[in-house]
Amino acid sequence: MISLFDRILAKEWSALAAAIIAGTIGLALTSPAFLTEFNVYVMLRSFCVVLVVAFAQMLTLAVGQLNLSIGALGGLVAVLVGGMMEKLGLPIPVAILAGLLVGAAGGLANGLLTVRTGINGFIITLATASAFTGINLGITESVPFYDMPAAFVAFGSARFSAFPYLLIPPVIVALALGLFLARTIPGRQLLAVGGNPHAAELSGIPKDRIVVLAHTLSGLLSAVGAILAVAQLGSAQPTIGADWLLMSFAAPIIGGAALTGGHISVASTALAVVLIVLIQNGMVLAKVDPYWVQFMLGALILAAVGLNRARALRAERS
Repeated sequence: MISLFDRILAKEWSALAAAIIAGTIGLALTSPAFLTEFNVYVMLRSFCVVLVVAFAQMLTLAVGQLNLSIGALGGLVAVLVGGMMEKLGLPIPVAILAGLLVGAAGGLANGLLTVRTGINGFIITLATASAFTGINLGITESVPFYDMPAAFVAFGSARFSAFPYLLIPPVIVALALGLFLARTIPGRQLLAVGGNPHAAELSGIPKDRIVVLAHTLSGLLSAVGAILAVAQLGSAQPTIGADWLLMSFAAPIIGGAALTGGHISVASTALAVVLIVLIQNGMVLAKVDPYWVQFMLGALILAAVGLNRARALRAERS
């Protein structure tokens, strides 16, 4: 009989959880500042935007697509939301709703262009990323919007002990995504299309519609990340999203997402984000050159891709 311990070890997230536990213990022993309330708050606050951005990329990876426009669309939504609140004086809920609609519309455009033209999503989103960035810079002329409503900025910095209020939306998003993928027909169809598009079509699943859905949800989550980033910074910076692309790929891939589609995990992606934030924080505490963070992310991605490939080859042989 398989023991409970063996079942836990068999889970794909077990290695990530072990790495997080080991890293936490190591940092706690080597740096007295690591487990302070403020440092935990800083890590959780950093976790918020990265998690949502990772989920945005994860959904397109689920159907075997790539979305290179996540950061550019996020930056556009950020300046639009900030501009609507500062220049137009719109209430916070109205500006947020408008930003979410813009994000979903941008994702919808990516999906429709991909399925209607038959061009790979990599190329389509590369082109739309340039378009979104151009609109962003055309609106702002690279000048941020600083005069955000006090309540909006307060939400971005408020906390209960070490728990930032900013963490609430990402947790809700994670729970909703888990239910969507596991309990709804469109969620299961999304994974079916990524796993085997031809078989999915033969089963009556509308492949093109599901690809459009994945891109639309990806755009929506990009908008969520952008709005959280504006609240976090206290201003709508045109550069928001500029550094999202690598992070958006790193977390799902380290979490075991298949590049060919059909396999993603909300829990593993979230744990991968925790590991990335832990590494970043540990390097800051150790006063390591920040450029090494990028090196570590690249190394983790290569290791994760290699591990996934080894698992696939082993499954084929068996």
